[in-house]
Amino acid sequence: MVLKELSVVNFKNFKGIEVSLNPKINCFVGNNGQGKTTLLDAIYYLSFCKSFLNSIDTQNVNMEESFFVLQGEYEREEKKERVYCGLKKGQKKVFKRNKKEYEKLADHIGMFPLVIISPSDSNLITLGSDLRRKFLDGIISQFDHPYLETLLIYNKAITQRNALLKYFSRQRTFNQDQLDVWDDQVVKYGNVLYEKRKQLIQQLTPVFQRYYQQISGGKEEVELVYHSQLENGDFAGQLKQAYKEDSRRLFSTVGIHKDDLVFKLSGGQIKKFGSQGQQKSYLIALKLAQLEFLKSTVGINPILLLDDVFDKLDEERVSHILEMVNGNQFGQIFISDTHPKRIEDILSQLELESSVFEVNNKEVVLRN
Repeated sequence: MVLKELSVVNFKNFKGIEVSLNPKINCFVGNNGQGKTTLLDAIYYLSFCKSFLNSIDTQNVNMEESFFVLQGEYEREEKKERVYCGLKKGQKKVFKRNKKEYEKLADHIGMFPLVIISPSDSNLITLGSDLRRKFLDGIISQFDHPYLETLLIYNKAITQRNALLKYFSRQRTFNQDQLDVWDDQVVKYGNVLYEKRKQLIQQLTPVFQRYYQQISGGKEEVELVYHSQLENGDFAGQLKQAYKEDSRRLFSTVGIHKDDLVFKLSGGQIKKFGSQGQQKSYLIALKLAQLEFLKSTVGINPILLLDDVFDKLDEERVSHILEMVNGNQFGQIFISDTHPKRIEDILSQLELESSVFEVNNKEVVLRN
């Protein structure tokens, strides 16, 4: 899958640009604040119906305007596809594929698979388990729509169960039949989600480890460990055993909403023992594994966005990464970087097919 043309109108700091793109590597270079990441965000938006930087749609409209329009012309499985997104303040967002409007935006997710690697990925290491669960759910949802529906049902059941616990506490009462209604749903759908998450980690881990070895030059060993309370046996039994604690704390303490991933480097947690370069290499390897997994699952090469990922990495690791992503297992790649000479020198040395665009003062100009 290739994005051939990108059109951006009134999106953040851009008033209007059109860019013809390279089918392999596209680099947006320039100083900070010029709009390099905005261009990557526009490409992300066309795949996920939302920004990866700002979830409030109206705040992505240029401050001097009342609407934005994003359009992309793709070549997908030897067919031309056109994606349109339009948003006017105070009105519903419109998303179209080949001029046909979607009834549900969720139907678009996965049609144009994409993986992004950005500085915010460091939150996966430094912040709470909810982000790591969202990471897992985001991967699976791109190729398994029923998974997303199951997750929504599970989350609703947990919310209702928590509300019932609070009701019992306020009213100083208890009704087992009422609790069983929600326990049955939590167990039924939680088990499905657990098995799919566990299967994903089993498939992802060896690919991730291989990429890390390539990036680091084989200098360190890494692990990706999935933790879930459902590993401890019967889920329904655990829920019943936890009732007293749940009643005291007024929320459900057992379930897949407590799952977590542990990122390990040479046997220890990378959060504690990994350098900035090692942590960045870890996350890049993880996202590249995600991309390869999506390709093997959906049968299409996802687009790869690399947003300012080469900061804190030495030139050797940057070269390793670019050489890897130029392989046949990868499709089209978009890079933002503040060091034009470095990126151009590496691309030239490796003789990689590429286009380098300078982004400056709300304009995008081809450099080579």
